[in-house]
Amino acid sequence: MAKAVAAVGGTERPGQVEMARAVARAFTTGEHLAVQAGTGTGKSLAYLVPAIAKAVETDEPVVVSTATIALQRQLVDRDLPRVVDALAGSLPRRPTFALLKGRGNYLCLNKIHNGSGTIGAGEAEATEQAVAELFDPAPVTALGRDVRRLTEWSSQTSTGDRDELRPGVPDRSWAQVSVSARECIGVARCPYGTDCFAERAREVAGRADIVVTNHALLAIDAISDAAVLPEHHLLVVDEAHELVDRVTSVATAELSATAMAVAHRRSARLVSPELAERFEAATTTTASVLHDTPPGRIDHLDDETATHLTALRDAAHAVRAAIDTAPGDPKAASARAEAVTAVGEVADTAARILDAFVPAIRDRTEVVWLEAGGSGPGDTANTRAVLRVAPLSVSGLLRTRVFEHSTAVLTSATLALGGRFDAMARAWGLATDDEQVRWRGLDVGSPFEHAKSGILYVAAHLPPPGRPGAADDNSAGRSPATAPATAPEQLTEIAELITAAGGRTLGLFSSMRAAQTAAEEMRRRLSTPVLCQGEDTTSALVQRFADDPPTSLFGTLSLWQGVDVPGPSLSLVIIDRIPFPRPDDPLLTARQRAIAARGGNGFMAVAANHAALLLAQGTGRLLRRGDDRGVVAVLDSRMATARYGGYLRASLPPFWTTTDPTTVRRALERLAASR
Repeated sequence: MAKAVAAVGGTERPGQVEMARAVARAFTTGEHLAVQAGTGTGKSLAYLVPAIAKAVETDEPVVVSTATIALQRQLVDRDLPRVVDALAGSLPRRPTFALLKGRGNYLCLNKIHNGSGTIGAGEAEATEQAVAELFDPAPVTALGRDVRRLTEWSSQTSTGDRDELRPGVPDRSWAQVSVSARECIGVARCPYGTDCFAERAREVAGRADIVVTNHALLAIDAISDAAVLPEHHLLVVDEAHELVDRVTSVATAELSATAMAVAHRRSARLVSPELAERFEAATTTTASVLHDTPPGRIDHLDDETATHLTALRDAAHAVRAAIDTAPGDPKAASARAEAVTAVGEVADTAARILDAFVPAIRDRTEVVWLEAGGSGPGDTANTRAVLRVAPLSVSGLLRTRVFEHSTAVLTSATLALGGRFDAMARAWGLATDDEQVRWRGLDVGSPFEHAKSGILYVAAHLPPPGRPGAADDNSAGRSPATAPATAPEQLTEIAELITAAGGRTLGLFSSMRAAQTAAEEMRRRLSTPVLCQGEDTTSALVQRFADDPPTSLFGTLSLWQGVDVPGPSLSLVIIDRIPFPRPDDPLLTARQRAIAARGGNGFMAVAANHAALLLAQGTGRLLRRGDDRGVVAVLDSRMATARYGGYLRASLPPFWTTTDPTTVRRALERLAASR
């Protein structure tokens, strides 16, 4: 461990050593391990060192799954090369590692040279123009220019990895040169199979000791009948607090007018005219139903909608069965594979939605809802409506398809909600009411002295958000509603806190409207600059914030989890309200209802845990290195007065806590004067 730490220029920490020993023990005993390792612990090295040692010892790979591209790049570009160099002399052979992504992240040579180049509904003409422009001396559209550049790049790149393209291209352009796993015609039939970038990446990963991937691909590997990742029995899940949401996202299917139009367009020339007309009629009728259905969760499927979905399902099944996927011509095979995939997704999603309503409400395992979607010029509010179906829980999926086959180490800076690991363990499927697999939770702490470095200030004197002067209304276990506006008292509190801090403030808000309202008001009241999310790219705003200490930055969810600004530019984190889920969130409210129906506390199990996790992530923005100091200010009095307040506070780092505004302002003023 000491060699690895020295190789990356770090300092060995007690928590890091404790975690490394626990990971090694888990890999030996087969007991699943959940490790909370605070910021600054060095958890990446704490799992990489025992993982590398075990992989070399057994000649079996260890898969490391992450939630973000940034951590993947850190592991592959910085940590793993240095650790491998440091450990190479102590091991029987030199360890190897590889990065593996989903097939859609790599160029498809067959699509570039033989593919149909199809994309979204209504864009066929633009696509044909883009393909035709490949042969023009100067493409005139942005899509055409992108396709030409990607085609030229395909003969220059050694990986075909989208993340290595600089500058990048929009999704619409990338869709012209990539395929999903279901659209791939297969290495045996593809004329470019021996040169396939995705297959090369899989081959390299298949020989590696450490395979770095992402939660989405881990979910696809668990859901799919075909193996996507190399066979493995040891797994590390970093950023494990994101696992359930990422797996849920992969397991969610959707039906929209756009998807149905694409399926019809791709398949119309491949089946009989009668069957094509039948499918078109079914898609048109279903699209009309989606347009007329109000957004929100659907608990009961009316007879008319059920009839139309049944007709759509049956027509799509018939079209999929009628498409001949045997032709040897690569171009024809590619077009037919895309058609079968598009039609199959419509058929499978329609069938899944219909099946979701067969059991009684309390016995259902899927949730169906309609989302209005974004509107464009000339669109009515529901023109782009999307009907979605998602699993009520992914715990069973993770338990049977992941944790029963691999010993897992799950780690993050925020896992112990309310001071315990039980909530996360239940969400992952490691702990159930009737039985429990072998797992344990370990909190290795943090190298930071939170009580000496930071203050948790709860503004108990403010009225509850959105309800001036009203008492908390959650006594019956209802999830608190999301307030539509920011109270004047709260705006005054924000101004006074930022003034005391001399800027240096990250404002984390429950909605974009709240962030924008506060930013506009602070610009009127304060002499220090205020930035707001949406005014530039998030990365550019964060950089401007970090470069100018008097500047404040306001924003929403991506800032709660994605900001790393150590040093004097960040002394104050303001959280406008407890981040409960929206009361109209279809999936979370369905989960809450299901738990309540079984006699549990749905509010605490879903809404409170959701809030606790986000609060822990948000407060984690304050201390990023050992000499950081500052205040986390929660402007929601329920944190101090509500029954669930203690649970939420127990989920946060052990800051010194106060409700006295004068004490906090003086502390911020002293800190500002010292910088």
